[in-house]
Amino acid sequence: MGKKTYRICTLPGDGIGPEIMAEAKRLLAAIGQAEDVEFVCEDHLIGGAAIDATRAAGEPVSALPPETLDAAKASDAVLLAAVGGPKWNDTTPGAVRPEQGLLAIRKNLGLFLNLRPVHIYKALAGASTLRPEFLEGVDILIVRELTGGLYFGEHRRKKDVAGAGVDGASGERAVDTMEYSEYEIERVVRWAYEAAKRRRGKVTSVDKANVLETSRLWREVNHRMMDEFKDVEGGDMLVDNCAMQLVANPAQFDVLVTENTFGDILSDEASMLTGSLGMLASASLGSGTALYEPSHGSAPDIAGKGIANPIAQMLSVELMLRYSFQMDHAADAVKAAVEDVLDEGWRTPDLADEMTPEDRKLGTRDMGTKVIEAFKREIA
Repeated sequence: MGKKTYRICTLPGDGIGPEIMAEAKRLLAAIGQAEDVEFVCEDHLIGGAAIDATRAAGEPVSALPPETLDAAKASDAVLLAAVGGPKWNDTTPGAVRPEQGLLAIRKNLGLFLNLRPVHIYKALAGASTLRPEFLEGVDILIVRELTGGLYFGEHRRKKDVAGAGVDGASGERAVDTMEYSEYEIERVVRWAYEAAKRRRGKVTSVDKANVLETSRLWREVNHRMMDEFKDVEGGDMLVDNCAMQLVANPAQFDVLVTENTFGDILSDEASMLTGSLGMLASASLGSGTALYEPSHGSAPDIAGKGIANPIAQMLSVELMLRYSFQMDHAADAVKAAVEDVLDEGWRTPDLADEMTPEDRKLGTRDMGTKVIEAFKREIA
């Protein structure tokens, strides 16, 4: 009987994407050797790279070419690096933007929720903008609805009738529609409660129910889940209060669940508890092929310099092992390897400070090597 084979659609994307994806592939090769499985990675275009390629080929300009979507659907998992950059910041109405590729692949794969673990590594506690004592015990799972709300509502502009605007002025008016169905909310909130049962048993649902009708519906669904999951401590929190509490007392949270826009903002805020976006991975799950990616952007200012932090990309592999391949033993070894490397004092530039010895500062490739070496020790 041949070894198990997993097909992975790899999307290097833009900026530092190809550099950090290379380290993820090297890690996958080490995992495959240790676990006697084969990971077959096939690169495809997304984001700005796809826009450039389709435009150069005289094809309809797209941030998500049809062949990329087909490959993603046919794969066992999708591993994405990063999309975007100032090169493609065309704000002309109707212009194709790199981020449209990311939104489209999530929508077409039916990926309706995003997971972002926020784990404080003891070795990096000093890198956070918060004092270390505020970070003791912080281990948060942010569950974000991914295919509804403002980002997927109607977006339009219209002209005010002369004299109908504020103080009789006329001009353009912009409209963005936020809409949620009960079903869209329930499937995400239910997932959060199921996850909390395997963690510390607490869910905080974040909304703006004092203002928004969508939030009032969200809160009603959450209360139904509270009644159903008697073994989980459920609760509600207004988004502005949650934003404050994340920096005032982050250890109070276990599982945070919220809608798309709030989740986007709060998860980026929570990322800074770790001291660097370069440490945070995410998983997008749903009815189709799951997608795994770092939480950071494409960092075009350092692209090609070999100094990008590959850890978030490598931790995206860890999440892929857990949620798509049920390889928890290997996933645990990857997570432990990252902890080991940080405990030994190795740092990429985004993690280094004035106390970091010069001989402990590493570039992208060398940091990838350190994590892979530590993984091999952990898995042995």
